[in-house]
Amino acid sequence: MVVAQILICNYFHLSQYVVLSILPVIVLCIPTKVGTFAAMCIAFATGLSVDWLAEGVIGLNTLALVPVALIRRDLITLIFGEELFERKEAFTIRKYGIGKVSFSLLTVQALFLLIYIWADGANLRPFSFNLLRFGLSLLAGYLLSLLVVDITAPDDRK
Repeated sequence: MVVAQILICNYFHLSQYVVLSILPVIVLCIPTKVGTFAAMCIAFATGLSVDWLAEGVIGLNTLALVPVALIRRDLITLIFGEELFERKEAFTIRKYGIGKVSFSLLTVQALFLLIYIWADGANLRPFSFNLLRFGLSLLAGYLLSLLVVDITAPDDRK
């Protein structure tokens, strides 16, 4: 998935208004047996890899991704329940429904984008530009994240 994000960064520039990232869903889908500190280390390394190999601004994705890893466990517990961690399961659209999965995806995408857009020089651009960039990026990232969750979800029928 990290390679896919690097390819997205390097080859799929939709416009200056869209930041297309699957990094938040990658961090959200880290197996539940991985603790918060380890998830933050994974997010740091993942963000730094994308920054180094694709974005060019070292630390931008890293800064926005580590807080996603920090809230990951609490968010999953809040939305899907503690039993997900007790059973060490992954969440799927089929099992938990599109509503809960969508809420979790929108939450992590929104947190990531708020920090990313702020760190990417939000004070240098008009508020309306940043708001439009946030909205379009949230929509595009959410749709792509749904696809990622569906592709990476374990098949319960096996």
